[in-house]
Amino acid sequence: MSADLKGGGVELTIDEKGVGTVAFGHPASNSLPGAVLNVLARTIDEASSNADCKVIVLKTWGDRAFCAGASFDELIAIHNEDEGLEFFSGFSRVILAMRRSSKFIICRVQGKAVGGGVGIAAAADYAMATSYAGVKLSELAIGIGPFVVGPAVERKMGTAAFTALAIDAATWYDAQWAQEQGLYAQVFDDAVSMDAAIDALTLRLAASNPEAMAELKQVFWAGTDHWESLLPERAAISGRLVLSDFTREAINRFKGK
Repeated sequence: MSADLKGGGVELTIDEKGVGTVAFGHPASNSLPGAVLNVLARTIDEASSNADCKVIVLKTWGDRAFCAGASFDELIAIHNEDEGLEFFSGFSRVILAMRRSSKFIICRVQGKAVGGGVGIAAAADYAMATSYAGVKLSELAIGIGPFVVGPAVERKMGTAAFTALAIDAATWYDAQWAQEQGLYAQVFDDAVSMDAAIDALTLRLAASNPEAMAELKQVFWAGTDHWESLLPERAAISGRLVLSDFTREAINRFKGK
């Protein structure tokens, strides 16, 4: 399956070993327009329900940025709270699809992750990264806040690390720090060694007991059932704040750089 979405795309492939790869991207540093978010959520659901898929690798295009987060072009085009809710609900749908999947999701983080990109890495069951994979939650810098991705980041990294990222919205935190806080399970010097480790892990998982992995997934995500209502509520907060003059001026400044 593949889709072409406003210059971006989402593709699902499943190999003969049962390793499913969901790849998404956009020419603008793998930023996320609403169309990509919605198809990405549906594609994760599709991989999760496919009996031939035993484990999922989530990755993005290219060899530089992992994900630049929300598309500035779409943020600035939001004109009312309903449109804002719909856009930010896209992030909610992706995280919820990752949460409810019965398959382990291994995230490949080859470069920097911003905002929603950090949230996606945090919502994975296991993330491997290169030393170039710094992280930043930049939402407060444009007058919003990491409301939708916050539960996933806090669950994976803890309240202290989430607070640091959310408040210090202008600072890049390096991959080593992210590993120490629990976001990344492993960090590698380069993509070649990272990919070799991902291949080895996913082949072992694809040969493991699917029922045992599904039960473990339930254990890992215990206590998150309320996210089905929490994340849409958080999306509504962001959808309201994005309409402020502060946010519009800030986005235009960022786009002008």
